[in-house]
Amino acid sequence: MRIILDGMGGDNAPASVVEGAVLASKKIEHIIAIIGQEELINAELAKYKFDSDKIEVIDAREVISNDDAPVRAVRSKKDSSIVKGINLVKNGEGDIFISAGSTGALLAGGLFILGRIQGIDRPALASVYPILGKKPSLLVDAGANAECKPNNLLEFGVMGSIYMEKVIGRENPRVGLVNLGAEAAKGTTLTKAAYDLLEQSHLNFVGNVEAREVPKGACDVIVADGFTGNVILKLTEGLAWNILQLIKKKFTEGTKAKLGAALLIDKINDLKKNFDYSEYGGAPILGVKGPIVKMHGSSSANAVMNTILKGIPYVEGNVVDTIQNSVLEIEEITLSEHE
Repeated sequence: MRIILDGMGGDNAPASVVEGAVLASKKIEHIIAIIGQEELINAELAKYKFDSDKIEVIDAREVISNDDAPVRAVRSKKDSSIVKGINLVKNGEGDIFISAGSTGALLAGGLFILGRIQGIDRPALASVYPILGKKPSLLVDAGANAECKPNNLLEFGVMGSIYMEKVIGRENPRVGLVNLGAEAAKGTTLTKAAYDLLEQSHLNFVGNVEAREVPKGACDVIVADGFTGNVILKLTEGLAWNILQLIKKKFTEGTKAKLGAALLIDKINDLKKNFDYSEYGGAPILGVKGPIVKMHGSSSANAVMNTILKGIPYVEGNVVDTIQNSVLEIEEITLSEHE
């Protein structure tokens, strides 16, 4: 397998990207190709000992930043790490593309270069959602589609369920629809129609899930439009960060608190690890004809390493082909709804 890694994407590139690639290369036998400005990447690689048979560098002179208009950048910056990287996957010279760069550019590149899986109307961003004391859930869509139609939410449920099974290893995952009430009749026109479609599917659909139940692990695949999903994700991140800061402050106020912290340090670290995005890897863009994974913009070397390691089953599980094979059922359900 040849893993294509964007060396120029993210706040800490290329330093954290290169370090993460070196760490990952020591755990796998696959080739990691870092793409970006060759001299900068080689300067970082020079800091480490690594197997040169497992890490290679591909030169790309241009960089797409978060300030660039995504569609225009993908069309004009042909020598950028994102465009060249996705093209390598399209041409069969790479098996997966991983980047901490512009989400918009990755979505645009996936659509224009790889194309949508036939039958999928809207590709979606799937983000691992931490659940305290339990295995994490998967949030689909986490921000790619602010406005959706009912069949899009059905697609998100199907694609998320496949990814959960093939990559995360959760058999027969429970699929829930984010709504303002648990009853089937609750919600907007969109959620009511989506509920009917999800109920007709082969999915293990557990019905509507209220926002307060999401962090408790009420379902394995959390289905929402991109606007709602992104709000849930950002609110959870912000709340978790504030809680951890409050705990840190309380445990450093006075001698007794510090002694208590010393006794509970392992438990505190476990709690912090539950909310640490770097432990879970990146967010796949589901629905395009090739594996693309988006890392957090501020990804550390540990996050890069974990994304590489967890990207391997995405390829080996043939997730893209499985989604393609599941499209027929989506079309049948959608057509029956309009008859």
